[in-house]
Amino acid sequence: MRLSRVGAIVGCLAVLVACGPGQAPGGAGSSPGGAGTTGAGMTGASPRGTSPSPDGTSSPTDPASPALPVPTNTKDVEVEGDPGEPVLVKAVRFADHGPLDRVVIDLDGDVTGYSVRWVDELIQDGSGEPIDVRGGAYLQVTLKPANAHTDEGKPTWTGGPIFQAGLGNVQNVVKTGDFEGVVGIGLVLDHRAPFSVAKLTSPDRLVVDVAH
Repeated sequence: MRLSRVGAIVGCLAVLVACGPGQAPGGAGSSPGGAGTTGAGMTGASPRGTSPSPDGTSSPTDPASPALPVPTNTKDVEVEGDPGEPVLVKAVRFADHGPLDRVVIDLDGDVTGYSVRWVDELIQDGSGEPIDVRGGAYLQVTLKPANAHTDEGKPTWTGGPIFQAGLGNVQNVVKTGDFEGVVGIGLVLDHRAPFSVAKLTSPDRLVVDVAH
């Protein structure tokens, strides 16, 4: 009788040790999506490889978003604009997006006329002097009518005139002019490659993608 009672006590102790203090089998610590989960599923964590683009979207390295379409055309682009109130150029941003480089021209207002064309060299608007910057190819972006300064003459696109980029193809971005309602932006490339141009809104911006 005493041996049976001792055996029962030993069996109960074994069950308590297996379950742990205050924890039953299948409790909170054993569920696969619980507080012990690590990686992208954890609150506040970001998927590995995600990087913001200059216009607020995710880059092609983010597996959750599709890759940006790679340009295939090398022809010059020209869009005629209506005379009117000049658009204001606020800033120019750029980033590497895997198979292409993206240059974003931030605007205050709707750009009506613009062109993107191949040139032999970059020229300073107004003076006509060549800009001392070396590259394998040059794209000249021109906005018209446009200003990069306020009515009081204060620049809205500050810095430069040469901005180091060092991307896959775009090596430098150059402020080539802000003169008589025309704003010029030069792209110094490592080599000639297809490009595309898009006018986007909310916020207003002109986007130039250049293939690597």
